[in-house]
Amino acid sequence: MSLIQRSTRGRSEAKAAAEAESKARAEAEERRVAEGRKKSGKTPTKTEPDGTAQRNFTDPESRILKTKDGYIQGYNAQAAVDGAHQIIVAQTLTSSCSDQAQLAPLLDGIKANLGTNPDEVSADAGYCSAPNLRTMKRRRIEGYIATGTQKHGTTSATAKKASRAGSLIARMSTKLKRAGYRSRYRLRKQIVESVFGQIKQARGFSQFLLRGLDEVKAEWALICTAHNLVKLARAA
Repeated sequence: MSLIQRSTRGRSEAKAAAEAESKARAEAEERRVAEGRKKSGKTPTKTEPDGTAQRNFTDPESRILKTKDGYIQGYNAQAAVDGAHQIIVAQTLTSSCSDQAQLAPLLDGIKANLGTNPDEVSADAGYCSAPNLRTMKRRRIEGYIATGTQKHGTTSATAKKASRAGSLIARMSTKLKRAGYRSRYRLRKQIVESVFGQIKQARGFSQFLLRGLDEVKAEWALICTAHNLVKLARAA
């Protein structure tokens, strides 16, 4: 069984918000100059920002992503974890905030690495969509994908679609409700989330050190490899 989860890595929420504000102001100023409009308001007397107000776009390929704790400037790291041994069996990384498009690449990665499709897959609501459920059905993968509230507390767009009787999403919702607390989906929290916890806390990896999408992809691959080597060494 494989369990799929996202993790975001980047700079702090405050810095991300400051950079977003700075970018918005810069774009507004460019529009004002292009349109030939005069600048409104009083001329600022302070020309140099203090240390806490500095805003620097050091990685233009990163994006502002929403997390359960707020916003960060960073990347969306993905991992599929083996349910029995907490080995990362596939990983991807993107600058997109959406998880829906990441399920198929992870399934492809699992098959490429293991030579076969997983028997079961569990994932949270961010991955739930009719195309993803069709993909799993076509590959004969038993899926347990949440259809309602996502991690950061907002209601998934798929929750409304789940009410459509007979739809793949409706059937998935019914499937999870019938299982209740025994649902295989609930294993995701105690397995895959603990893997990300180990990477953050035990390995000390709290943010990416490199810049640029390709470089950060390589960094994430190395982090996942290091995690697996530790697991394999302890099992030997």
